Amino acid sequence: MLVALTARADRLEGEARLRAALRASPAAVATVMIHGYRFCPDGPDRDNPHRHILSLDPVRDCWKAVSWPRHLHMDRGGLGIALGWPAQGTLAGAYRRAGETGAALARIARIVRQERPTMRLTVMAHSLGARVALAALPLVGAGDIARMVLLSGAEYRQRAAMAMDSPAGHAVRVLNVTSGENAPFDAAFRLLIRPDGWADWPIGAGLQDPRRNWLNLSIDCPRHHAALRQCGFPMRPPRTRFCHWSGYMRPGVFALYRAVLGPDGATALARLGAALPDGQSEGTPRPEFATGPQPRRI
Repeated sequence: MLVALTARADRLEGEARLRAALRASPAAVATVMIHGYRFCPDGPDRDNPHRHILSLDPVRDCWKAVSWPRHLHMDRGGLGIALGWPAQGTLAGAYRRAGETGAALARIARIVRQERPTMRLTVMAHSLGARVALAALPLVGAGDIARMVLLSGAEYRQRAAMAMDSPAGHAVRVLNVTSGENAPFDAAFRLLIRPDGWADWPIGAGLQDPRRNWLNLSIDCPRHHAALRQCGFPMRPPRTRFCHWSGYMRPGVFALYRAVLGPDGATALARLGAALPDGQSEGTPRPEFATGPQPRRI
């Protein structure tokens, strides 16, 4: 089951559909899917996320139109919530609106809590969608969002750390999916959206201070590939040098995301954290995929 919602400046379109779906669905988990830059629910099919990556039957004329809900098995008994928001215009304008759209995700979390108090809410977000997801954390209660999968997140780690310092941030578990393929896009993001401090970097570099509930995964790192195989999630190596969309285009990734976002996702994250190289567990930035300098360890 898939529910399409649209975040407006003053409201969340589709609340009635969401409440009806929550009452009807037997699923134990609902997953919110959030797109990134250049999509807009009011645009043509190639720009409309509800006809593109957030659709069960996306447009046929775009090579990046990979159906998230279908690969997450929302057509096989799961409950998916597709959150569209206006991500067009200048990058600076879209970055600002992404922060504001966090309120729409918080609203979804409150509706889920009202209608299905025992249901777990999880989030999968790409690029500026990661900013939307993190911006919601200070606006919800502890446990209102159980897990997040962030793909090539377009947000700075200082702001991410502030969100993770909230009660909901302490309770959520995050899989931060990165790749060296995204390095040019991280560099462009840092050039066009100035960080609060010169030493700040996008979350592709991991958080500056390790956290037990934040796990970094580099999908272009051979050692991380070995850890994934050990956990039962074989994945193909990269085929291109640069790609902003590899977090959902790479064959094999959705089996991992289904496990992390599903009912037993906490166990899947714990297994993956234990299997990652160098004896590092959840929350430790890994230099092999960082886009910036790592903090010194004393």
